[in-house]
Amino acid sequence: MMLFDSNIPINKKKIVNDPVYGFIYFPANKVFDIVEHPWFQRLRRIKQLGLTDMVYPGARHTRFHHALGATHLMATALEVLQFKGHAISAEEAEAAILAILLHDIGHGPFSHALENQIVKVTHEELSLIFMEALNQEMGGALDMAIEIFTNRYHKKFLHQLVSSQLDVDRLDYLMRDSFFTGVSEGIVSSDRIIKMLDVVNDQLVVEQKGIYSIEKFLIARRLMYWQVYLHKTVHAAEQLVLSILKRAKVLANQGVDLFGTPAFRYFLYNNPGFAEFKNTTPSNGGKTTLELFALLDDDDLVSAIKVWTEHSDKVLSILCRNFVNRRLFRNIVQNQPFKPELIDKVIEKVANLYSLTKDEASYFVISDTIENNAYRQESDQIFIKEKDGKITEIVNIADMLNIKALSGTVSKYFLCYPKEIVF
Repeated sequence: MMLFDSNIPINKKKIVNDPVYGFIYFPANKVFDIVEHPWFQRLRRIKQLGLTDMVYPGARHTRFHHALGATHLMATALEVLQFKGHAISAEEAEAAILAILLHDIGHGPFSHALENQIVKVTHEELSLIFMEALNQEMGGALDMAIEIFTNRYHKKFLHQLVSSQLDVDRLDYLMRDSFFTGVSEGIVSSDRIIKMLDVVNDQLVVEQKGIYSIEKFLIARRLMYWQVYLHKTVHAAEQLVLSILKRAKVLANQGVDLFGTPAFRYFLYNNPGFAEFKNTTPSNGGKTTLELFALLDDDDLVSAIKVWTEHSDKVLSILCRNFVNRRLFRNIVQNQPFKPELIDKVIEKVANLYSLTKDEASYFVISDTIENNAYRQESDQIFIKEKDGKITEIVNIADMLNIKALSGTVSKYFLCYPKEIVF
C-alpha cells in the first residue's frame, strides 16, 4: 500500500514543522502547487478564530495553519482505511486531500465573525467557486476533488471525511484552537479517533472501542463553544465590528467617501451576489469579483478601521475608536429574551451619552440569540461499529454520558451595549 505520491519532484517534497502534530509532509504532488498559489497564501493573513485573540492572546493562528493540519489528518485517515482493506486509489486519495486542503479557501476577513457581512455568499459557496476557478486554471486537475467536496462522488465516505459531524476539519480545529487559546477542554484524542475509523456500506463509522474518544470529542465541542467560540467577550468584539461594517455600508450607500484598499472599497460600495462571483469576465479594474475577494484579508479591514477612527461621521468614529482601543461592549447573556422596553431604555441612554439620535444609538445596542449544538442527531449521525459488526447510531449505545442532552440545541439571549451605560 502506498498512499503518498512517489513521483513528487524533489523540490516539492516539503516538510512543515506544525506546532500541534510535529513534522508533517505534503502528501501529494498537487498539494505543493495549491499551497504556493496566491489565493491559498492569502489564508496566512486570515486568523482562524477572528477576534478571539482579544480574550485569548495566543489565538493568532490562521486558516493557513488549519488547512495544512486538516490535510495531514486526512492523509492519516486515508492510510488507516487503506490498511483496513478499503479500496482507495492514489487518485482518490489525492482528490480527498485536495478537497480538505481547499475547504476553507472561501473565508473572508476574520473568518466566521463577519460571514455574510462583507458579501452575502457563504464561505462554503465561495470555496467551491475558488476550487472551480483553480480547476480551470489547472486543466481539470481538481475534477474529482470537487466531486468529493460537493458529495457527488460515488464513495460517500470520502466526503464524510471532509464534511460531517466527525470529519478531519473538526478534529483539527478543536486540537489547534485548544493549543493556541490554552483552553485544555478542547483537547481530543484525534490520533486514536482516526485509528478507530472504518467504513461499512460506504458509511464512515467508528469501531466500538473508540466510543469513549467520540464522547470526549462531543463534550469538547460543547465546551469549546461556550468557552471560546461563543465566549461573551469574544462575541462582544464581533458585534462591535459588525456594527462598524453596518454603519460603513450605510454611509457607502449614501455616497460618503470612506478609506479602504481598492478591493475593500469595491465590496463596501457594491453588493455582489453568487452570480457576480461566478462571472469570469473581468470588469472591475480588470479583475473579476472573485479576484477582488481574493485580495481581501484581515489587514484590509483593520487598516480601514484605524483610519475611520478620525472619520467625520460620529457613529463610525466612536465605534472604530472603541475597537482599536479595546473598549468592547458589555455583553449580558441570559436564558430568556430581553424585554423590548429594556432595549429601548438602553438605546435612549446611549443616545444621551453620545448625543446621538435613537437611530444612530442603535448601532451601539445589539440584542439577538446565540446557539450551541454539539451534535445534530437529525443530520449525518455518528455511527458505531459494534463487535458483532452491527452499526448503531451513537445515541443508542453511549453509556458514559447522555448524548441526547448534547444533541439538543441550547439557545441563549444576549444584549450588547457600551460599558458606560448603567441601569
